[in-house]
Amino acid sequence: MPSGQPAELIVGSVQLGLAYGAANRTGKPDRQTALRIVRRAADAGVGGFDTARAYGESEDRLGEALKGRRVPTITKLSPLSELPPDAPAEAVMAAVDGSIARSLGALQRDRLDCLLLHRAAHLSAFDGQVWRRLEHYLARGTIGSLGVSVQSPAEACEALVQPNVRHIQLAFNILDWRWAEANVIAVIRSKPSVTVHARSVFLQGVLTAGHPSVWPRVEGVDSPALISWLDSCATSFGRQNVADLCLAYVRGQDWIDGVVIGMETEEQLETNLALSTRPPLAPADCAAIEASRPRVPEQLLDPARWPRP
Repeated sequence: MPSGQPAELIVGSVQLGLAYGAANRTGKPDRQTALRIVRRAADAGVGGFDTARAYGESEDRLGEALKGRRVPTITKLSPLSELPPDAPAEAVMAAVDGSIARSLGALQRDRLDCLLLHRAAHLSAFDGQVWRRLEHYLARGTIGSLGVSVQSPAEACEALVQPNVRHIQLAFNILDWRWAEANVIAVIRSKPSVTVHARSVFLQGVLTAGHPSVWPRVEGVDSPALISWLDSCATSFGRQNVADLCLAYVRGQDWIDGVVIGMETEEQLETNLALSTRPPLAPADCAAIEASRPRVPEQLLDPARWPRP
C-alpha cells in the first residue's frame, strides 16, 4: 500500500446516521460535521464507505457529501423486518424493490456499487425470493456486485457457496478465534474473487477504551487481564497504542481486503487515517499474538449477544 494512502480503510458510517457504539460518548454528529468527515476521508484516499438502509441518516449524508464523486460505496438491504415469515412473493419483491430505490435516491446514484444482505438468513428466507430479486438487479446492472453481512462462521459458510456472493463482511478482531477454527479462513483463501471486509476490529471501542467499565458483563471475561494483555502486546510489537495494535493485526491478515471502521468525530477520522498508513503486523507477529492471546467466550465476540446494560 502506498505511503499516505489508507486504501484498506473503509469508513463505516453507522455513527454518522445514528448514535451507535458501546464507547460512543459524543452521539451522532451534526450534518455539517458528518459531511466534513466524509469529504475529508474521500480526499485522503480511503477505500470506500460502508452504509445501510438501517443506519438512519447515513445514506443521505453520504449521498450529499459524495455527490458527483465516484467513491466506492457499499450499502445493505433493509432488514425487511416489516415482512411476516409467510409474506407472499409479491410483497417480498416490493420490499426489496423499495429498499433498493430508497438507497439509490439517498446515495444520489443510478447504480449501487455493492449491495449486501443485512441479514444472512435472507439468502434462503421467503423461498429464496429476496436473493432472486437481487440477482435480477445484478443482471440489469443496477447493482455492481452482491454480498452478505454475516454474524457467524455458519452464515459465512452458507454465503460462500453462493456463486453470486462476491463480498463478505464479518466481525473480526485480535481476540477472535472463531473463523480459523471453523475453517472459514481456508475457504475464503480458496475464493480469490470474493472481497472480505472486517468490521468491529475494536469491538465497538471496547478493546481500545482501556477501562473495565466499558466492557460488557459476559461470563468468563476477565477484562482487567485482557486490557493488560493488549497493553503488553502493543509494547512488545512496537505499536503506538492498542488501537494501532488491533488495526495492524487485522490488516496483517492475508485473507482480509479492507477494514471497516466507524467514527463520529473528525479527530477519530484523523487518528484512523494515520494508523491506516502504518505498516501492518507481519505474519510471524500475527502468529505470535494468536499463540499467546487469552481464550475469550464466543459471546464476547458478537456484540448482538451482549447483555443489555
